[in-house]
Amino acid sequence: MMTTPLPRRLAAEAVGTAVLAAVLVGSGIQASGLSPDGGVRFLANVLASVLALAVLIALLAPVSGAHFNPLVSAADWWSRRHDPAGPSARELGLYVLAQLGGAAAGVGLANAMFERPFVQLASQQRSSGHLWLAEGVATGVLILLVLGLLRSGRGRYAPVAVAAWIGAACWGTSSGSFANPALTFGRALSDSYTGIAPGSVPGFVLAQTAGATIGLALATLLFGAPLPAAAAGRDSAQAVAAPVVT
Repeated sequence: MMTTPLPRRLAAEAVGTAVLAAVLVGSGIQASGLSPDGGVRFLANVLASVLALAVLIALLAPVSGAHFNPLVSAADWWSRRHDPAGPSARELGLYVLAQLGGAAAGVGLANAMFERPFVQLASQQRSSGHLWLAEGVATGVLILLVLGLLRSGRGRYAPVAVAAWIGAACWGTSSGSFANPALTFGRALSDSYTGIAPGSVPGFVLAQTAGATIGLALATLLFGAPLPAAAAGRDSAQAVAAPVVT
């Protein structure tokens, strides 16, 4: 069971998501200005984002679990909803609000650092069945990875494993692996390389939610029920994080 006071946990989730969003969007803007080559821009954006993700998980996991992703928080709540040591529905709601607020603030910070308006609605349309399928796959495997590590007592590997999956999914899926409703929402606030038009956000979020549901079911199928409360508490400090990338 995590003993960190809730306000500190919420602050960690907000700060971590904000920094992740700032690096994600900022590296995309920087790469776009430095290279005309699409592959080089994508590589730079993905590399900066996954490095930031690994560092932030390692830094903030002992404080909040380092979710930075509403679906990771929801999966944690659902899988431990009958465990007295698990998060409450109220805590889940507050985590999600902290993550959404952090994503918006981080994207605004990235915009400002590159002399853009703090809020600049994206114009890049991303609405297509193959993109939604890709988002479902990327998010489903993320949730399976997170819960599988925790249920098998290997939460300490989360910083490397989660960042590695996000990097692989960025290159291996057609959508670029957003896999995170908070960052998807944040990216709608920057009309830049990593942006997504506000009208495209609901489709992505629905696909991510469907993928997370399947990932949760697969985790139960492959790894069984969650660890007992004592073991889960021991590993919760290494919980997991969320994505990212272009």
